[in-house]
Parts: sequence; C-alpha cells; structure tokens
Amino acid sequence: MASDLLAIGARGLHGDQRYQLIVIFDDSSDTVILIPPITKEVQMIVITGATGAFGSAVVRELLHKIPANELSVSVRDPAKVRGLPEHGVRVRRGDFGDPASLTAAFEGADRVLVTSVDSLGERAVAQHSSAARAAADVGAGRVFYTAHQNTAIDSPFAAAPDHGATEERIAEIGVPWTSLRNGFYAHIVGQLIHGATETGELALPEDGPVSWTSRDDLAAGAAVLLAAGIAGNDGPVFDGPTPPLTVPEAVTFDDIAYLISDITGKLIRRTIIGDDDWLHRMTDSGAPEPAARLMLGMFQAARRGDFATTDPALGELIGRQPQTIRATLASLLGTSR
Repeated sequence: MASDLLAIGARGLHGDQRYQLIVIFDDSSDTVILIPPITKEVQMIVITGATGAFGSAVVRELLHKIPANELSVSVRDPAKVRGLPEHGVRVRRGDFGDPASLTAAFEGADRVLVTSVDSLGERAVAQHSSAARAAADVGAGRVFYTAHQNTAIDSPFAAAPDHGATEERIAEIGVPWTSLRNGFYAHIVGQLIHGATETGELALPEDGPVSWTSRDDLAAGAAVLLAAGIAGNDGPVFDGPTPPLTVPEAVTFDDIAYLISDITGKLIRRTIIGDDDWLHRMTDSGAPEPAARLMLGMFQAARRGDFATTDPALGELIGRQPQTIRATLASLLGTSR
C-alpha cells in the first residue's frame, strides 16, 4: 500500500538571514522526517538614489565586493541609468513620492539603502520613513539610512532635525536598521572658498570646527557595511546609528585659509562678516534664498560645535586614512601640493 505523505513547510526571516524548514509526516510508518533548516545568506542589496552622486559611488564600491546580480538600484527615472544593466545589475523604478512603486523596486531585497532626499522638513522625513517601511514590508532584513553626524533636534542646521526625526520613525518600524552618521561632505568647501584666491580674502560668517569628509570615502564605508557577510566580505554590524563617520580632524575656516595660503603660496586673509550681510551677498550673487539660509544654518551650528566630533570608525571601515581636508583643497584648487 502506498505511503501517505504530508509535507508542511515554513519560511521566514531571522535578522539578516532567510530560513526554510520542512517537516514530512509518513502515515504508513508513523515516522516524522525533519529536513534541517537551510539558511541563505543575504543576496540582494537595493540602493536608492543610485543616479545621485552618493548613491552611484556606493554602487561602484559594491560592484568590487559582490556579484552584479546581487545588486539592484531603485531610481526615479531608469532611463538615466547607464552601464549597470549590461553588467547584470537590476534596475527598477522607485520614487519616494510614489510609495506603491517601492514595492516592486524593493522586491526580493535583503538590505536596502535609503538615500536621504534633497528636501527639508516633514516632507523629507515622511519620504524617508515611507521608503524604510516599504523595505520592511517586502521582507528586507535590514534598512540602511544616510543620515548626518549632526542629528540634534534643536540644531540651527535645518537638515539635522530631519535626520533625527527620520531615525526615530525608522526605529518605530521594527526592522533592524543602521543609520550612517556621515560627516559633512568636504566638496561643499569648494563653494565656500570660491573667489578667495583671486581676492586674497575668505569672507564668511563666524564658524566653528567641522570634520569635512570625502563623499567617496563615505560611500566606501557604506559599501563595507552593506556587504558585510556577503560573498566573503567582512564588516561590522551597527544596530541603530553608527559612530560619526568622519576624518580624524575638525577644522575652522581660519585653518582652511591657512591651508589655502600654504597650498597656493598666496596669502589668504580670513575675515568674519555678519550673518545678514553674508546672506545678502549670497542672494545678490544669485543663490536661492532657501539654499543660502541652509548654509547659514551650517555656520551657526558649527559655532556651537555640532560638527566638531571626530571618530576613527570611517578609517577602520575602509582600511586607510580618509582623505584629509588639505588633500581636498589641493584637488579643488587644481594643484598637487
């Protein structure tokens, strides 16, 4: 007489690993056959904002660490993606302003990097948290978010409270998460020193120490964390916020004026101008007022030490010293000195 077999299966997610359990009942012999759990390492990393400067840099780093078919990008306009589909990277449309699109964009994801948007206020916080929830809903084992080293709710720098509020909402979702506390992007210094070598004067509002950090170094650090445990890649796991991901030294614009002088051989004098005066200069030169006020908030936050913290974590992640502000300035000024 033929055996009557009944199979019961279960699948689930534990941390960053998927598992499968199958139990088979054999009625003819009153035996139970247990097939041991089969674990599957994380295989799909989704990067949002992959046509932006930071997201695309993370993608480049990941392609040196994991197979292309384990990488997917979520972008508002897939037509703008060049060179990735040909190498086996999955490209899907995903728009933070269209939550339904994220379900398809994040399909099969084990880890999702939610790259922060370039807007401010509740709209930005809502979009970040909506994307994180969409990642959790498709079964992602961990959500990564690109925050800032400064997440103080009372900071004069408008992006800081947005990052803090986003972290709080992601924590409420219940999925494992990591917030990348990135240092201030060093390339922004180029906008602030514009014209200084021609005039011999660096005229800016009063400031404080800032740990200006290379965006490429931060992307490399993000890739290490995203790929940890995949394809033989080592790396730590941070639950919640990372340590500050910065260069080892925070500098003021007095220091930057000195470095420019040393690099170019031309004396640059640092002068302090009032906040309102600087704001008027910026808008009169064509800068949009919201952008100028955001940058003024950076100076005001720097005065109270919001960007002064440094930590060795980034250098430890990428296995080398992060690019110094001197090297950044030399590159911005077009010299190798």
